[in-house]
Amino acid sequence: MKTYDNVVEATNDLMKRGYTANLSLEGDTIDDKDKGIHMTADDFEIDEFYRFEGPSNPSDMSIVYAVTSAKYDLKGVLVNAYGTYANNSSSAIEAKLHHKQVSNTLHGEDRPTE
Repeated sequence: MKTYDNVVEATNDLMKRGYTANLSLEGDTIDDKDKGIHMTADDFEIDEFYRFEGPSNPSDMSIVYAVTSAKYDLKGVLVNAYGTYANNSSSAIEAKLHHKQVSNTLHGEDRPTE
């Protein structure tokens, strides 16, 4: 698992490694707006994630996810806030993004909290 100093460094490296879709969390789906794709929790897997905490700015609290979807044949990056600016959705998407199993095989010390 790689280590990054900031969100930009992580997203740039993931893009170089083929995670080229720019994904966004839109309520109960993760979307690739360029391709008109709306993925439910069953449509994607989280390959990697990296959590960043800004030392003095709560808006810097973000998680970068490397996401793949066999169904839609895509690899992309999703950046999501946590903490004060987190999306308060109770959807299946949020449950998958924050479920402890996401990091069981990744880096456990960075598990997103529920």
